[in-house]
Amino acid sequence: MLQDPAEITPAKIRIAAMDLLTGREYSRAELATKLNKRFDSHTSIDQVLVQIAEEGLQSDKRFTEAYIRSRIYRGHGLNRIRQDIRQKGVADELVAVALEEADIDWFELARDVAERKFGLRKSESQRSSTDHAASQKEKAKRMRFMQYRGFSYDQIKYALDSSVDDDSFDHSID
Repeated sequence: MLQDPAEITPAKIRIAAMDLLTGREYSRAELATKLNKRFDSHTSIDQVLVQIAEEGLQSDKRFTEAYIRSRIYRGHGLNRIRQDIRQKGVADELVAVALEEADIDWFELARDVAERKFGLRKSESQRSSTDHAASQKEKAKRMRFMQYRGFSYDQIKYALDSSVDDDSFDHSID
């Protein structure tokens, strides 16, 4: 949808940006990429992006907060969220502040995700000895799933360890 450069005006670029922002929040980098593609890297794009950011119509802070909330709701861990949001062009400092403000217990989130995905596990005493190889294979499969979701080894161990009593495990990070 490239237009003749003579027809491109800052007003048209602004309208396109506003149309995109109507659907969902975008990071500045994402919005710039989309506008550069649509308007063949027109010189007015940066000016329009600065203007809509100053007016509060586009905000990387708001985008980051919404993105983190949506990923937590989907059951993604800290590592996955950081990796995905980095690809959206958001500054690491902004991500760190938003994650701190989100105040998430990653261990409990990991446990909730594991319970939703795998259900409650049988205790070790309920398994027969013939199940050992199959259970090791299943445990490895579950660990890979949780790693893909972005949880740390300690969070995964907490989530999958059926012998841990909820009240006796200290999962605080020093």
